[in-house]
Amino acid sequence: MSDLAVLGIGSVRQALALPNFDVAAAQRRMSPVLRSPQAFATTAPPKEAAVLLMLYERAEELHFVLMRRTEYPGVHSGQISFPGGKREQGESAAQAALRETYEELGIALDTVEVLGNLTELYIPPSNYLVQPIVGRYAAQPCWQPKEDEVAEVIEVPLRLLFDDSLKGAEETVRYGYPFRIVYYNLFGHKVWGATASILSELEMRLRTVLHNF
Repeated sequence: MSDLAVLGIGSVRQALALPNFDVAAAQRRMSPVLRSPQAFATTAPPKEAAVLLMLYERAEELHFVLMRRTEYPGVHSGQISFPGGKREQGESAAQAALRETYEELGIALDTVEVLGNLTELYIPPSNYLVQPIVGRYAAQPCWQPKEDEVAEVIEVPLRLLFDDSLKGAEETVRYGYPFRIVYYNLFGHKVWGATASILSELEMRLRTVLHNF
């Protein structure tokens, strides 16, 4: 039996609890490189946000959900992301991630079991400090996307993170600055930036647990 054949919630729980895990190296594998490092320099304190990496079973294997945001006048217009957004006053990161998932995809707050979290990540273009929350949805999701925020719901088998043929890199221009981006090619969508870095941390944690290097 291959390591991926036993990829389940138990493996995810172990992966989230790993001691002495090199988070920086895991995130860096899929982080973009800005060719003008001072482009987004700011003295303003970062805003706080949270996203939900929600796992669920579909066709007897673990999936996670991403969404393509609608086009709007903002730095993350049209990008692929997890459900999530800005934390409101008094909210924990988990509360914010669950609330945003309900608002954007129609998944009720009390139907998701919070398994833990990945490592906070700073996003320079929008000056957000993002906390990724990992949760489990035990049922079959019935998406109800918010039309003015969600252009497409993307369901991804977790095992695809291990397929190196689905990883790529390119030189591009974003926000008017030159970038080198590294991405997961998931059903034709280039998943890059903070979303890719978060997925890379989970991937490398799972590779450590499954000894799948």
